[in-house]
Amino acid sequence: MTSLLPAPDTGSEICCAPITKDAMSEENAILLAGKFKAIGDPTRLRLLSLIAAHEGGEACVCDLNEPVALSQPTVSHHLKVLVDAGLLTRSKRGTWSFYALVPGALDNLAAVLDTPAS
Repeated sequence: MTSLLPAPDTGSEICCAPITKDAMSEENAILLAGKFKAIGDPTRLRLLSLIAAHEGGEACVCDLNEPVALSQPTVSHHLKVLVDAGLLTRSKRGTWSFYALVPGALDNLAAVLDTPAS
């Protein structure tokens, strides 16, 4: 049986305006910084890429250990950081956890950095 965990609030208000358009509130800056901190690690970036490229856009934690050459507990820790940041979802099937990108989460981060051409 698949059970989806609720995705954390992704702070939808921070996805709409580029960072250079308006001054950002302190709350939005904290939310956004947490997301960028989560993807600021090379292993986490690789994990996001591996999951996105995996068949069906979803990967079992057991399929991610070998490509990043890390133990299952270490990979699980990195995945938890990405889930807590609102970038991945997690579902349990038996004893295994499966991860998928939150739809639009990376697009939202990219939109915040979008700067108009001068």
